[in-house]
Amino acid sequence: MKLCFDTTFLIDLQKERGAGRAHTFLSAHREANFFWSAIVAGEFAEGFASADDPVLVHYLRLATVLDVTKETAMIYSRLARGLRGTGKLIGSNDLWIASHALQHRLTLVTNDRAHFRRVRGLPLLGY
Repeated sequence: MKLCFDTTFLIDLQKERGAGRAHTFLSAHREANFFWSAIVAGEFAEGFASADDPVLVHYLRLATVLDVTKETAMIYSRLARGLRGTGKLIGSNDLWIASHALQHRLTLVTNDRAHFRRVRGLPLLGY
């Protein structure tokens, strides 16, 4: 299984300090491949004074960080147009994260499934 995590998951993982839903989820899915969108990495890094902070470096190393490519951008634009047409647009960072998950055929792990359900075809998993 290939899993992509939203920013809230990463923040929850850090806050739990070893015990909680996010840690339990990771333990239950040890065999999976883990990915962060570059957008998630940026949102998470915003909470640290330096990109060299050892805590930040530790958490970002838990998963492969996916860079934004032209393909990601084209998926983003298609999703944004579609959601805008329905009047149910989600935040731009969340749309980038969803675009990465779709591009790489990943299941998005989030506790905001109602929000991400607006993105047609996006596999979701709660924790």
